[in-house]
Amino acid sequence: MIKVVKCGGQVLDDASLFKSFCRDFAALEGPKVLVHGGGALAGKVQKALGMEPIKYEGRRVTDDATLQVVTMVYAGWCNKQMVALLQSFGCNAVGLAGCDGSVITAAKRPPKALSDGRVVDFGWVGDVTPDSVNAAFLKQLLDAGYTPVLCAINHDGAGQLLNTNADTVASSVAAALGASLVTCFEQPGVLEDRNDPSSVIPFIDKDLYASLKECGVVADGMIPKLDQAFDALDKGAAEVRICHSSALLEGGGTLIR
Repeated sequence: MIKVVKCGGQVLDDASLFKSFCRDFAALEGPKVLVHGGGALAGKVQKALGMEPIKYEGRRVTDDATLQVVTMVYAGWCNKQMVALLQSFGCNAVGLAGCDGSVITAAKRPPKALSDGRVVDFGWVGDVTPDSVNAAFLKQLLDAGYTPVLCAINHDGAGQLLNTNADTVASSVAAALGASLVTCFEQPGVLEDRNDPSSVIPFIDKDLYASLKECGVVADGMIPKLDQAFDALDKGAAEVRICHSSALLEGGGTLIR
């Protein structure tokens, strides 16, 4: 079975975690696809340039200047550094943005109503579905022995780059390929108490998820992770697991079902 692994959070901004994750991913057997974000580093670069990142419900507003920053960070430094590390560990990786080979197209997100009723224009943000993933091209690369490494910058097919949530990309790719999905970040899974790393919730279904959101246990950036996990399952992914980047090979974390 094809495996889709998404890496994000603080992992890409921690040299030790980043290197060990790439080593573990390279050791993962079978055909695989890696999807990565880079939001923490993009936020630091924005602040260094005198820009203030704006997010609503864990999702970044992307104006013209922000699009330039996230493209440089995601499709540039993060993607190429990851590919270089994977190559050093014997994984024949090839780094791609959505415009490369038109592997992923996206539709510009219309103004969106938030849970509190406010309507937000997210700017140059794209929405991706399994149908907008060029699964045939990804399978060609996999069959030829390459490991695709996809960043969260995609395009609309008409010359416009779009910033896409990396969890959305990963879930759409997993669904399009009928693959298993593992989301890795700096926590050991979905936590009942965000200050207690031992409070991992081993299984989450839709009913429990609704309850966890209502009582505030699940909030902020964890919401899009879980939204996309359930969406991936609904649309064809084989299974979804959320875990610490160091647990990629050993299992554990939170199983979404």
